[in-house]
Amino acid sequence: MEMQLYDGRPADTAGRSEHETATYDLLDSLGIAYKRTDHEHADTMEACRAIDGVLGVLICKNLFLCNRQKTRFYLLLMPGDKPFHTRDLSAQINSSRLSFGSPEDMERLLGVSPGSVSVMGLMNDPQGLVTLLIDSDMLRGEYFGCHPCVNTSSLKLRTSDLTGVFLPAVRHEPTIVELPWD
Repeated sequence: MEMQLYDGRPADTAGRSEHETATYDLLDSLGIAYKRTDHEHADTMEACRAIDGVLGVLICKNLFLCNRQKTRFYLLLMPGDKPFHTRDLSAQINSSRLSFGSPEDMERLLGVSPGSVSVMGLMNDPQGLVTLLIDSDMLRGEYFGCHPCVNTSSLKLRTSDLTGVFLPAVRHEPTIVELPWD
């Protein structure tokens, strides 16, 4: 499938998931302009590189994390090519023993499956049970790339719309973290 760049939502959402369609509905209702491309399953950073070229923006790495007791859950957004070490994050958020959250918790809290996790999943967390962590490098660009709760489409939107419109609408205040580039 050759990827193309489209303005906004697909004209026909038949066959698309409920969560994907809900993402477009929310973005449209908030007046957030976005570009979209459709593609094969992209559940690794390597698969996202071709998508980055079409969108003209890097899709971020999205990590769903939890503490050892599974009482605190985190969604970390960071550059896809930046290495992640739990020790670099643990001290900043005062949570030791971080690990990856389970697929079941990801589905329960964000309404997405592994490979499809993105900041858009926060619309499915009205109780604010997931803490959003954003690496400061993600906020430096004019545009932001992410999945619309499925890994067969990707979006490009203004970073200012993400932080100034989307996040307040879904009632998630980000915690900004500084992760090193090794």
